[in-house]
Amino acid sequence: MRLTGLVLALSLAGMMLALVWWWRPLFLIPGADNLVMSGGDPHLRALMRTISAGESNVGRPYHVIYGGGLVDSLERHPNRCEPIRGGPNRGRCSTAAGRYQLLYGTWLEVAQRYHPDRLDGQVDPAELVFSELAQDLVVHAWLADSRFWRVELAELLRQDRLDEVLKRLSGTWTSLGYGIESHAMTQRLPRIYHQVLEAELRRAPRPMAENDKGRAAETARP
Repeated sequence: MRLTGLVLALSLAGMMLALVWWWRPLFLIPGADNLVMSGGDPHLRALMRTISAGESNVGRPYHVIYGGGLVDSLERHPNRCEPIRGGPNRGRCSTAAGRYQLLYGTWLEVAQRYHPDRLDGQVDPAELVFSELAQDLVVHAWLADSRFWRVELAELLRQDRLDEVLKRLSGTWTSLGYGIESHAMTQRLPRIYHQVLEAELRRAPRPMAENDKGRAAETARP
């Protein structure tokens, strides 16, 4: 009886370890944590969480700057050029900051196009807030802009063409692979994407069926 109980306990412990091992990206990769923004396309949201898993895998990803340091204020993009100590760009410096490690010049460009406070170009993009919410909203709108990428990224993702999307984005985010700065996290990103996508799809509101739309329209009539 004792031997049987011991075997059962060991089997249960083995199953628990296997589950932890299988789901470890969600437990151990803070860069893949949920976004601050609500709403948006679940496939793009999952892509954003995957990008940040490769680019900013720290406890406070919205506050991180290149090299791993943190800034307290997100009133503006930090624009701190931190030295690059390894790789092909060694000896240069990088202004990458935030959850998506956006260079200062890149932030100015995309903030001018997609920032919710941009007022059609009437505001200097250097003065636009770099808050957690703003980072999410700007990057989501950027990824959703088919004119910029010349393809509907969300549609490619719905077709399960993740590799094609990562390759297309690797010029901007080199940790996604296909570029010069792949690292240990890069090979895990497809798996992380599919895991967080499941969570995003569960969270996303379900589209209303046609008969439900009809009933809603009838209810809305005076």
